[in-house]
Amino acid sequence: MGETTIPGYGYGNAAPSPVSVEELGLLKASVLFGPEDEAALRRAGEVLADQVEEILDVWYAFVGANPQLLAEFSTPDGKPITPYLERVRARFGQWIRDTCTRPYDEAWLAYQEEIAERHTPAKKNTADGVASVPYVPLRYLIALIYPITATVRDFLARGDRPAEEVDAMHEAWRKSVIMQVALWSRPYAPDTW
Repeated sequence: MGETTIPGYGYGNAAPSPVSVEELGLLKASVLFGPEDEAALRRAGEVLADQVEEILDVWYAFVGANPQLLAEFSTPDGKPITPYLERVRARFGQWIRDTCTRPYDEAWLAYQEEIAERHTPAKKNTADGVASVPYVPLRYLIALIYPITATVRDFLARGDRPAEEVDAMHEAWRKSVIMQVALWSRPYAPDTW
């Protein structure tokens, strides 16, 4: 699979995840994520491919309308850092694509850990060299599961796919997002994860 040239994004630079493939399998089982979901995500990737920027417009409007979320992309005194928002947007777009198309293997697990650490004091702000707040509160990562999953359904429904296929793609997306946020929670509580 070709690597992206988005600054700060790349599977080749991520250290191995402390989460094993076996633990990932247990997490998949816990959210009922199976081969049919993998197939549904591939189809979702086809549907969403040309809509990524529109999805990001919706998500960024939501973040911008919620000061507690915009704060994570702002200076400690509350001024949004526009170049930071732009660089994260590019990575977020690639995350959408990768959620649908990449195999959930050791390389994917390693990058999930990298994403996780970038929300914590361990690596927040390091990919972009910015002076933003030192971490993203875990409560907002968890809370964002809803808008990140609910808003995608309308994009999946565009086109001529039958309703049951749209439902399957949406459920696979939801399961994947829940699973990823669970992985991103690991650095917040490494001794109890």
